Amino acid sequence: MNQYDLTQGGTIVAKQPTLDPARLPAHVAIIMDGNGRWAKRRFLPRVAGHKQGMENVKTITMAASHLGIKCLTLYAFSTENWKRPDSEVGYLMKLPVDFFNVFMPDLIKENVRVQVMGELDALPAATRQAAEAAMADTAKNTGMILNFALNYGGRDELVLATQQIAQAAAAGQLDPATIDASTVASHLMTAPLGKLADPDLLIRTSGEERISNFLLWQLAYSELVFTDLYWPDFTPAALEAAILEYQQRDRRFGGLNS
Repeated sequence: MNQYDLTQGGTIVAKQPTLDPARLPAHVAIIMDGNGRWAKRRFLPRVAGHKQGMENVKTITMAASHLGIKCLTLYAFSTENWKRPDSEVGYLMKLPVDFFNVFMPDLIKENVRVQVMGELDALPAATRQAAEAAMADTAKNTGMILNFALNYGGRDELVLATQQIAQAAAAGQLDPATIDASTVASHLMTAPLGKLADPDLLIRTSGEERISNFLLWQLAYSELVFTDLYWPDFTPAALEAAILEYQQRDRRFGGLNS
């Protein structure tokens, strides 16, 4: 493809690269970071940043769906986030309730299917019930999967998977010699996603460059893109820019491309 064009005046200028619809990442995962710092810069309480961040979930969900992304996984609340002040945790636990109550008609209209993974039994009753209702209400939708990681931790997920596999082996239901990568994957919280379980692209906002106990198994061959934008400032254009960067990578999965 020609990367240059001519203006009417005859000046050669670089074309703006555009997304290749045939090379979109099927599964995009996002660590939505920077809500508190976004609020602090505006002399607002941290919860104001979380509220704006949740509003942005709606915007980016629609943008991803319209682009043709098949699965969007959002790191909403980690197993480590319980260490935050009780007032902030309480507010964060209310956000999914408000989000699903308000946004559900749009999700239904957009044909989005909601999944929620994590230790849901440890969530407050109202939060857990809102998550379960969202999954039930969208179970028949066939469009993009909106997968929330809620009370989720990658190490915790691997411990639980190991316990399940060990219990099956101890009960004589599984020969330890047959345990392989597919065995482990089938016991992870992303197993319901099937072939979409492993993200093609991970995006982290706020300028931090770490994965923070997120999808430790599944990110083995994901492309990582970090942006300085705080999550409330992450726009559909920023999403497209991250995907464009992904499309410029050479994914070899440990091998060589001819």
